[in-house]
Amino acid sequence: MASENLEVWMRGPVAEVHPLLQPIAHVLLQIEEDIPKVITEAYAPYMWEKPYGMASIAFHLNHIAGVIDRMFTYAAEQPLNEAQLAFLATEGTDSGQSLLQVQENLAHQIQNALQKLTYIDAATLTDKRFLGRKKIPTTQIGLLFHAAEHAMRHYGQLLVTAKVIAGIFLQTEE
Repeated sequence: MASENLEVWMRGPVAEVHPLLQPIAHVLLQIEEDIPKVITEAYAPYMWEKPYGMASIAFHLNHIAGVIDRMFTYAAEQPLNEAQLAFLATEGTDSGQSLLQVQENLAHQIQNALQKLTYIDAATLTDKRFLGRKKIPTTQIGLLFHAAEHAMRHYGQLLVTAKVIAGIFLQTEE
């Protein structure tokens, strides 16, 4: 079987990423690879639709990017900056960006996170870190894992929203 037909985790280690961080890299790469296959330009006119009260496609794409960015910032023991706080406040708001721009922002965040994974010293993975303004105690690996887990959770929700959008708006006449 050709390696491109395998899920990312089945293709082997991601270069320069510590073995303990491989699952995080694999999840992020899988999301980056799958989303453009599912969310095509046909969804662009409906990217802010909220069928049956579901979160929109654009919200999920923005939220995945935002969560990755925020969790990696906290993992690096940094506070969120003004741009991150502004993005958080508007993840669910139509910014006027195209679907392609939203997808490119997500891909940029994933690539940035993957680069950061290559710099992490495995000896620091259980070091104490803090989440958010409330300074909720956690660990570096906890934050990194949550970035991947939360991203995958929203990817799953995105798939459901896309299926509903397709059923409502993208049905073709036979």
